This record gives sequence, structure tokens and C-alpha cells, in this order.
Amino acid sequence: MATRWGIAGAGKISHDFVTAMASLPKEEHEVIGVAARDLSRAQAFAKLHDIKNAYNDYAELAKNKDIEVVYIGTLNPQHFEIAKLMLSHGKHVLCEKPLTMNLKQTRELIQFARSKNLFLMEGIWSRFFPAYDAIREEIASGSLGEIHQIIVSFGFNMPDVERLKMKSLGGGTILDLGVYVLQLACMVFNNEMPHTIKASGCLNEEGVDISTSTTLQYKGNRTATVLTHSLVDMPNEAYISGTKGTIHVPCFWCPPKVNLPRGTLHKPLPDPKHKLNFINSTGLSYEAAAVRTCLQKGMIEHPHMSHDTSILLATLEDELRKQIGVVYPED
Repeated sequence: MATRWGIAGAGKISHDFVTAMASLPKEEHEVIGVAARDLSRAQAFAKLHDIKNAYNDYAELAKNKDIEVVYIGTLNPQHFEIAKLMLSHGKHVLCEKPLTMNLKQTRELIQFARSKNLFLMEGIWSRFFPAYDAIREEIASGSLGEIHQIIVSFGFNMPDVERLKMKSLGGGTILDLGVYVLQLACMVFNNEMPHTIKASGCLNEEGVDISTSTTLQYKGNRTATVLTHSLVDMPNEAYISGTKGTIHVPCFWCPPKVNLPRGTLHKPLPDPKHKLNFINSTGLSYEAAAVRTCLQKGMIEHPHMSHDTSILLATLEDELRKQIGVVYPED
């Protein structure tokens, strides 16, 4: 039987997610309904993607008994409230990153999901690309030797993007871009908490970060250097360097290919049915397939993107914001 999805939010990333799922077998995934605050947007989304139900109230989506799992693609400040609503109605949840606005909300949401014995995952889609499987395997093989340095940057020239620059929309590069650079360090260093964090950055007139530069120091002379920016295009690639070799990951947050010591792995993405808003978004299908596997096995979290990982990411994001001086109403 197909996994029956609901979609909360009819914006750009939700469009890409549903478009990506369309590349998967129809007998495995079915979208039952979509909700947005504006009914006309939900209806237009439903028409484009051939979805039966459109709502202007997230509660109505939550009440649909045919839906078993909800993808949340709304703005950052809405994640906590909508995820809790869906969980309270017995729905499993895949929520776009960041899972919530801070560590306090993240802990509360995860505990609530666990109390309901429901699946909950932060949508770090990077973790489910075949390239990331190859990275994990390469590290485990020992071919890199002792890993001492990670360098990863993520930035685009997008000064006028509202969701990035407005505090009321949960703006700032830490929650929007920083989650990606941080998750890579967390994965490579096996969710270890760095002993020292040194972060600096620039704020806009709203008081949210437009750039960050952070050094994470770990025991054993290991370091991660991570950068984010919303005013310039950055290389947007990662280097994982050890005493015996280096992994280079172009387009590190959604990589169709990765350069390993043993050669380059390249797995092309399927062609999308509709025009996409973001690069390589058909790769969201890997994440959707992973959720289906977990639901079939009765799992409430995925080992590639566990609850503990989300807690660590929220801890790091809170610390970066604290050092740079970004405070949200939710804090």
C-alpha cells in the first residue's frame, strides 16, 4: 500500500518535494491533501499536482484520517506549532529544516513525538543522497586516516529574500544555511559535541545574521570551519581531510557526485515532471523513500537523521546565535 502524505504549506519547497515524489513509484507514495493559509494557493497547488483535497486550515489537514504522514514546508516559525498539531492528531511528521526555532522547542517536540510513538524527522535531505552513503562508507573504511579538518561554505547573493532577512519570518543564515554546514560536521565527527565554539558574523537592521564564520574545535586536534553568507555566492563545497586522504563534495548539500580517494561517484538525478525552484530538488525523493521505509518498519526516527542529531544541531545553532547576537521571540 502507498504511503499516504499530507502537505502543510503550498510554497516553493513543498512544490519541489511533491515534484520529487512524483519520480517514485505511484504504488509507494500518494499525496492525499495539501493545506495553506490561503485557500486559493492550496487549490492551485492541488490542481497542479493532482491532489484530491485542498484546505485553508492546517487543522483540517490534520483531521483527514486517510493521511498517515505530513510533510511540513512552511516558514521556520510555524514548524513547531504545525508539527505538534499533526502529531496530536496521530500523524507522523517530516518537517523541513530547521526542525524548530531553538533547542527548547526541539526538545519539547521530540519528547511529544516519542510520547505518541510517532515518527518525527528533521528534513536534512542531504543525509539521504547516495553520495552521503559513499562518504559514510569511505570514512568507516579508514581510507582517510585520522580526520583533522572539515571546511565547508554555503552562501548565495540573495539580500532581498524575505524569509532570510526578516526576524518575524525566522530569518538569518544560521537556521537557513547553517544547518547544512553544521550537519556535515556532526555526521563526520559522529555527533560529538565540540569542546570549543568560536562564532562571529554580521547582522542586518532586523538583527538577524547575514553572514557567519565559525570554528568548531574537537578533541584530538580536529577542527571544522564553517561559513554562511546571504550577500555573496560562495564555493558551496566541502572538504573532509585526513592524514591519508581527502573527500571533496561539490554542491555538498545536495550532491549528485562526490570525489573520493578511490575515484568519483556520480549518480544523476531523475528528470522532474515540473519546473523546480531549487537546485537538485528531485533528490528530495531519497528522503521521502527513507521515511516510507521507517514507517513500514514501525520506526519513530531514522538513524541517518536521528532525534539526537536534531538536538545537537539545535544546540549548535543556539550557541552560534548567542555568540553573534541573534535573538528570536521564540527564545
